[in-house]
Amino acid sequence: MIVAGLGFSSDATTDSLRAAYDAAAASHDVQALATVADKSGHSALAAFAESLALPLHFVAVADLAGQRTLTCSNRSRAAYGTGSVAEASALAAAGSGARLLSPRRISDDRLATCAIAIGGQT
Repeated sequence: MIVAGLGFSSDATTDSLRAAYDAAAASHDVQALATVADKSGHSALAAFAESLALPLHFVAVADLAGQRTLTCSNRSRAAYGTGSVAEASALAAAGSGARLLSPRRISDDRLATCAIAIGGQT
């Protein structure tokens, strides 16, 4: 499964999420979205997922810390124990043996990030 992981500020808009997603997912057949569980209920996230008609997976905070990310945000490290919420969410949701196809890409307004991972098992 190919998963787009999202990280974003509470101020992020649907346009923020779309910009980050478009930058990361350009050449990938994304089958699901994922983000950290505490982002559940964010209105822009719900609208974005609905616009893509993709399932949305919420990853427990504890499951982010064990993921090896290619990039590092000090804010993500402090808040979630991972270098990138987008990368860690994509990896965790893609399952065992997952690897990144695209490291996190940042929206122009810097309010959202997106990374793409593929699961290791078919």
